[in-house]
Amino acid sequence: MDIISYQKQNPTQWSVVVFITLCFWLSASLVLDFVIIPSLMEAGMMTQPGFASAGYSMFGIFNHLELLCAGIILSGVFVLTKNHVFAKKQQQWSIILSSLLLAVALICNYVLTPQMSGLGMDLNWFESARSMPAEMMELHAGYWGLELMKFVVGGILLVWSFRAWKPQENY
Repeated sequence: MDIISYQKQNPTQWSVVVFITLCFWLSASLVLDFVIIPSLMEAGMMTQPGFASAGYSMFGIFNHLELLCAGIILSGVFVLTKNHVFAKKQQQWSIILSSLLLAVALICNYVLTPQMSGLGMDLNWFESARSMPAEMMELHAGYWGLELMKFVVGGILLVWSFRAWKPQENY
């Protein structure tokens, strides 16, 4: 007869994984949104004809990293919830919020980036000056809305994972 042994996962390790992954993801998003993109705009690279394909490559790589981070966070939250690290109400909300982070990453990767790159492609070589299409402004507004949602939801999960990771003091 085989004996089935159950080894309980160490929730502290998973809360560290969730915490570090959230720190990496949110800080990388801040650098991209507030350092790299403004630098490219200031240098005038966004008006260059080949920027749409370069931007698609750059955002494509970053979006795939976001998907990886969202998957790690969702997996970690499942483990933390299974081990009852969070309070009962936090267990439900942590799964909802981490799923929302995954949805944000999926929308950015499979909807916004291809649409924005498609609108930015320069298909008329004879037209010298192009203005930004109105649809692009709507997509930018959607992008910034998703980024704001990502930072709020990520911040909440960051606080919860830090509280789960923080060692308990013995009195």
